[in-house]
Amino acid sequence: MTPDDDFKPRLGKVRSLGGKKGRRYLQRVLHAVALAGSRGRFGQARRAQFHGNRIGRGSGVGRVLASRDRYAAYRQRRVIIKSRIVKLAGKGMKAAQAHLRYIQRDGVTRDGQPGALYDADRDRTDGKAFLERAEGDRHQFRFIVSAEDGAQYDDLKPFVRRLMRTMEEDLGTKLEWVAVDHHNTGHPHTHIVVRGRDDRGTDLIIAREYLTIGMRERAAEIVAFDLGPRSDFEIENRLRSEVEQERFTSLDRRLIQEADSERLISAGHREAFQQSLRAGRLQKLGRLGLAQETVPGVWRLSAELEPVLRRMGERGDIIKTMHREMAEKGIARAPSDYVIYDPAAAEARPIIGKIIARGLSDEHADRHFVIVDGIDGYSHYVDIGKGEATDPIPDGRIVEVTPKLIEARAVDRTVAEIAALHDGRYSIDIHLQHDPSARHVFAETHVRRLEAMRRLAGIVEREPDGSWIIASDHVERAASFERMQGQAAPVTIRTLSALGLDRQVGADGATWLDRELVSTAPASLRDSGFGREVREALVQRRQWLVARSFAQENQDQVIYRSDMLIELRRRELSRVAGQLSGELGLNYVETRSGDRVEGLYRRHIDLASGRFAVIEKTREFTLVPWRPALERGLGKQVSGFARGETISWSWGRQRSGPNIG
Repeated sequence: MTPDDDFKPRLGKVRSLGGKKGRRYLQRVLHAVALAGSRGRFGQARRAQFHGNRIGRGSGVGRVLASRDRYAAYRQRRVIIKSRIVKLAGKGMKAAQAHLRYIQRDGVTRDGQPGALYDADRDRTDGKAFLERAEGDRHQFRFIVSAEDGAQYDDLKPFVRRLMRTMEEDLGTKLEWVAVDHHNTGHPHTHIVVRGRDDRGTDLIIAREYLTIGMRERAAEIVAFDLGPRSDFEIENRLRSEVEQERFTSLDRRLIQEADSERLISAGHREAFQQSLRAGRLQKLGRLGLAQETVPGVWRLSAELEPVLRRMGERGDIIKTMHREMAEKGIARAPSDYVIYDPAAAEARPIIGKIIARGLSDEHADRHFVIVDGIDGYSHYVDIGKGEATDPIPDGRIVEVTPKLIEARAVDRTVAEIAALHDGRYSIDIHLQHDPSARHVFAETHVRRLEAMRRLAGIVEREPDGSWIIASDHVERAASFERMQGQAAPVTIRTLSALGLDRQVGADGATWLDRELVSTAPASLRDSGFGREVREALVQRRQWLVARSFAQENQDQVIYRSDMLIELRRRELSRVAGQLSGELGLNYVETRSGDRVEGLYRRHIDLASGRFAVIEKTREFTLVPWRPALERGLGKQVSGFARGETISWSWGRQRSGPNIG
């Protein structure tokens, strides 16, 4: 036999490429399981659990076929999966409860109804019971699964269940999970929450490669099996739609890749269809000021092309969100009056207005937004940061939004100054010795600040005796801490009135409208939008006050009683206290400035005059102005001194001394 006659048959399926590259995905998974020390479902005990970290990226067959297909890059049904590991220690479980409530919020189904949690077996399941079973879990996994062609599914549940079963096979364990499908955006998607425990009761560990690659490829395989690969017709229609879009597209990505070092690219292409796409997109970029034709048919791309287009895309999404939310509330505003608020801008000013809606701007990172219809006549979109950083704010409330100050505070400089003179240490005793005129309560505010910096950032140390070790660069560390806090909560939102304008006009209490009427520096109102509504409400409230002798008209001037706000507030508190007295079975005692307040902080109530705390004693109760720090003492014994309309509170005793708000 000559060498030319040498023939070695290789058995296998018809058209199979053979070898490792030609294996099906499942075969490669099983091979990875074996390498990880598992014998899978064939009866032998696993030596080590498989976490997906050895799964390959793709098939060799796919790469061979891709080289022959001009649309290979667009053929696959893409699925985007965002994954997040959330620790449940500390406030983690409370945040998990809030997350489940939010993903079931109103308006997420196709018909605008609240979302329904489901799991592997039931179309409706109990989220509270799911979290109760998760008590003691170290962490949980949260996924957002969005198939690019998800709108073609009548129901996403079968797709999600198959994906989770596939994950169980890959990971070698049963998974306990719940999910909610959302259809309230342009791309249907599913929120999935997975317990951080495997079927043996140990912590569930999933390899990074599986979370970032393997899970996405598994989902894409399921969608491709259901819908088949994209046809040339679908792909070409999609590419045509990108030509005029004002966002970063796949056409832009290809232009950047094919441009030379001078960012120059020709509008020509060997294929007529691709040339029409390229020429059309370059013309669009030219109109946007992101490309310039240097000579006929040759364009120079802007160095800022990608970031500018991404910002334009984000702005377009925000404007659509604002329009949808305003329309749902029946509020008509011109698109030119939509403003995206940037608290970091040098010209940023506080916003006063009415809350229209609150929502998630980034469901994966848990970043929230509010839409505020401002008295300046504009409707503002405000990124408020992490959801847990801002308490829930019902729609319709009148609020003031201010940028958070990103710099070290006066207390930080005081601590640094005192520590520098006392061997880098600070404590209340050291503070009072350093400044005999300082009050104990004042020194304790510095301790609270240090405790927050220790707990949230670990940038200061507390000694067992309650003293603090202060670094020489403490002020710089404090500024860094503020920047970190500013990323989580870039703005501060203060409620000016829990009542809408219509309820304030006839309210028997000291309203925000009253405070504006008597203010020496009232807010500037634009004669359009919500500003015009406030103008009209002020006129009606003024007439109400005149009719009840709280004000009198003198020619072209209105004169208000000097005790108007105090009397209106007293009347409202007396009326509400009468109702609470019967409910609590206790007598009401009015608190005056200078009085000491002691008792059990029961709850707060929102009135026309503001928010007040209900403080109970054995036989009586009182109503006093509420402060945010007071919520830490809910259900506890508190004490404080009334000073005008504020109270300095204290409760309990910690290692660092009394906690005062």
